Amino acid sequence: MKRIVFLDRDGVINVDSSQYIKNESEFEFIPKSPEAIALLNQNGFKVIVITNQSLIGRKMADQTTLDAIFKKMKTGIKKSGGEIMDIFFCPHLPGDNCYCRKPNPGLILEAQKKHGIHLNQSFMVGDSAKDIECARNAGCSKTVLVKTGNGLKARRTLSQKGITPDFIGTNLYDAALWIINSVNN
Repeated sequence: MKRIVFLDRDGVINVDSSQYIKNESEFEFIPKSPEAIALLNQNGFKVIVITNQSLIGRKMADQTTLDAIFKKMKTGIKKSGGEIMDIFFCPHLPGDNCYCRKPNPGLILEAQKKHGIHLNQSFMVGDSAKDIECARNAGCSKTVLVKTGNGLKARRTLSQKGITPDFIGTNLYDAALWIINSVNN
């Protein structure tokens, strides 16, 4: 059985931008995030990226550009000894009310169907309330909020909604250590 960690991209793996990541030159890893993914892989976890990418719907980038950004991400992670098993993204605008846009569970459920994932044994790491809500809506076992990206704002939003992540980490590396420790104890 595959042990799965779902990761949001912007604000978890790479530095987020209120102006969006519109091309590969704007993509910059958060320190230690590629190493965190390698550490997860070395401890038997497969990693799947689950990300809202409304820049497509906003016509700020096309699929070819998004693919180039994903390629840069995967190449950088591979250089650190890690691997992304798959990437699922929502290209829609927030107002489109699609099933795949987080906090809706569509992307995770699509990954579950494609890869035969046991969601009750999976983890989700995100920096926003939408990430944590998405994981809960999909039935993921554990949720981790990281303080990078929108993490501090997300804590307030989640608290107002009465939602508590299973762990709050400084960054993805901190989250990876917690995940690994939680299954080994």
